[in-house]
Amino acid sequence: MTNTALREPAFPDAVITEAIRWTEEKGPLDDAEVLRAALARTSRTSDAPARITARALLLGERIGLQSELARARQWAPWVLLGLVALVVMAGLGLAGHVVGGGERHINVIVALASLLGLHALTLLLWLAGLWLPLGAFNTSSLGWIWLSLTARVAGGKRGQAPVLVRSATGLLARARLLPWALGLVSHGIWSLSFAAVLAALLFALAFRSYTLSWETTILDPAFFVHAVQVLGWAPAQIGFPVPDAATVLSPSPGAAGQRTWALWLTGCIVVYGLLPRLALVLLSAAVWHRRRGALRPDWSEPYYRKLTARFAALAPPAIVDADPGRAPGSAPAGLAPSELRDALFVIGFELPSDTAWPPEGLPANATPHVQRIDGSAPARRALLDQLAQARPRAVLLVCHAASSPDRGTERFLREVLAHCGECRLWLAPAAMDAPDANASQRWIDWLRDTGLPRVAATPRLEDALQALGATP
Repeated sequence: MTNTALREPAFPDAVITEAIRWTEEKGPLDDAEVLRAALARTSRTSDAPARITARALLLGERIGLQSELARARQWAPWVLLGLVALVVMAGLGLAGHVVGGGERHINVIVALASLLGLHALTLLLWLAGLWLPLGAFNTSSLGWIWLSLTARVAGGKRGQAPVLVRSATGLLARARLLPWALGLVSHGIWSLSFAAVLAALLFALAFRSYTLSWETTILDPAFFVHAVQVLGWAPAQIGFPVPDAATVLSPSPGAAGQRTWALWLTGCIVVYGLLPRLALVLLSAAVWHRRRGALRPDWSEPYYRKLTARFAALAPPAIVDADPGRAPGSAPAGLAPSELRDALFVIGFELPSDTAWPPEGLPANATPHVQRIDGSAPARRALLDQLAQARPRAVLLVCHAASSPDRGTERFLREVLAHCGECRLWLAPAAMDAPDANASQRWIDWLRDTGLPRVAATPRLEDALQALGATP
């Protein structure tokens, strides 16, 4: 019985995508060629998640994630079969300990506690894990042991298995499926174990003669009478007999009394052991089928928003010196108002060395967010990471008025637009620049031709700040 999660077509792709995210936490992977290949694979759609998934699959093939996941899926049923065999053998051993004594005497209360004690404890821990945010409850289940053993067998100590387990459990936890997915395995194993225990117990009780009774040193006999009646109520609802007070108090009940004790013990194991586990198997499967549509990455994470902006910047229509007649690209939609924070970023982009920085006349709330970058790839990526985290309401991009905009400027501007609410362009002059009345118009025409008319450009800092709702 393998976990249904491993057969879901979209789940492996989501696991690889999340695994790449965790891998890049240690440092970005070289993806210049991969980005273009992923864009080519998804040329018929503009869906950002599809592009991000295609990129992750290409990177995963390069670092061996797919092969590791394939090995895990091959080993999973065999590891599960071995775990089932061990648990069933342990159950048979426990049943043999209960009925295998040389004196053929069974203390029914001790036998019941032995057969149901560990089951009851693990079941309570699993139920607590559904309501309390305590991950240790999940790690103590047979499902987690199966998952950990599969990762160890498939990946060894140096493979990619840990990051795959982390991404898979993260997806399951986000979809509120982790305890149910692990529970599906755990409850299934317990069900098989109880089935084996019951088979061994019934075989022994059917073909051998045993004396069933209870013993105590300090407890009152009335306690046992009451306990037997309470524990026997639920089994009695499905036909199992319950020993009466006379049978419980009798030091040597006859054959009918022994038969009643044996069926009472069997009924308690069925009702309090086997049936709850079978019911939870069905419930876990139902919850899985209901929630499995949520098994996808959180595309609102800054990591994924940054990748979305990078793909948007590489969109084929978004080029500056396009051939005549080519349709302009559309501007990124930007963030929703509910996602924005009240902050203003002032960014100097590829400014001449003699440009005064920071410029005078900036509002006080912009002081912590004034930066100047040279346009290099590392500088752009670092700044875009900050924007993805900050999600500012407004960005003022400062460019050299006399310079000519190019593809790099457009790509960077599109990436900035994906991480903010609105953006304005201030065309700043350098110290040695001669007056040029056509510079501003050249930038305005360029913004219109590249599909970015909502980014207003102005040579006056005061006008740009006023448009952004910021005052010095």
